[in-house]
Amino acid sequence: MRGISDNVHGVILAISSSIFIGSSFIIKKKGLKKASATGTRAGSGGHSYLLEPMWWAGMLTMIVGEGANFAAYAYAPAILVTPLGALSIIVSAVLAHFILKERLHIFGIVGCVLCLVGSVSIVLHAPLERKIESVMEVWYLATEPGFIIYTCVVIVLVLVLILRFVPIYGQRYMVIYIGICSLTGSLTVMGVKAVGIALKLTFEGKNQFKYFQTWLFTVFVIIFCLLQLNYLNKALDTFNTAVVSPVYYVMFTTLTILASMIMFKDWDHQNATQILTELCGFVTILSGTFLLHKTKDMGNSPSTNAILLPKDKDIESKPMSENPKLTDEV
Repeated sequence: MRGISDNVHGVILAISSSIFIGSSFIIKKKGLKKASATGTRAGSGGHSYLLEPMWWAGMLTMIVGEGANFAAYAYAPAILVTPLGALSIIVSAVLAHFILKERLHIFGIVGCVLCLVGSVSIVLHAPLERKIESVMEVWYLATEPGFIIYTCVVIVLVLVLILRFVPIYGQRYMVIYIGICSLTGSLTVMGVKAVGIALKLTFEGKNQFKYFQTWLFTVFVIIFCLLQLNYLNKALDTFNTAVVSPVYYVMFTTLTILASMIMFKDWDHQNATQILTELCGFVTILSGTFLLHKTKDMGNSPSTNAILLPKDKDIESKPMSENPKLTDEV
């Protein structure tokens, strides 16, 4: 029963996180618009938004959302929490439709529905969180041969990408920056989960910060977060955000689920039907995410309205010299 209760807490925190993070994008954009009306735009190098209270409200909302996401990992498996991050995209798209008047195209609505269906599938069939009584148990899982091999492979790949490929191909191929972010991100989530469990047990009266492993996990998370943030900023600055976001989400979520499966053995006590249903839910979320990003500007495109014009009106709008139908009649 405790595992079910922990999963419920994790789902609630993950959904709350998505609501806060999705809302923060809208609040910050409103703040940026207000700031650009009185100063230099952020895209042109201006920093007038730092004086705008609404922008700071958006930042505070995002911090609350990230805090809720951090806490969710302490209660539920990463295979359940990580895919639910896609809900923030739905929240952002829906709020942008009503508040920013960035119209949501019919394909965008289908994308939202796909994300919801996939999320429900994962929530209903996700594995229960394993019972952990000490951070030493997490350390034992992290030092098992399978996860050590995964960690070594990730570190070697990241070093090769940074030292060999970034200087030559970084500005040409987005997958290099995204690969670094996703690989380090999968290990970061495992560290975040360890620190979250340590905090949860400490609040319950079982001090976990007396173990050096807790502090090691904390330092590990900070270093990898900074590395991840650095290369994600490079990717966003170099390539189109509409492409970076879905590709990063797919790679990061896939590698995080793989890391969690190796370290916490999330699928050990599940049958083939449950695992297949979770995978189908994950693929459904990925499809919805791609559809949302690929069609996010279609609702604001003038061409979509032009397609809906009746053929006769289109003919009548042309000058006589350009309208073969009228010229023949004359």
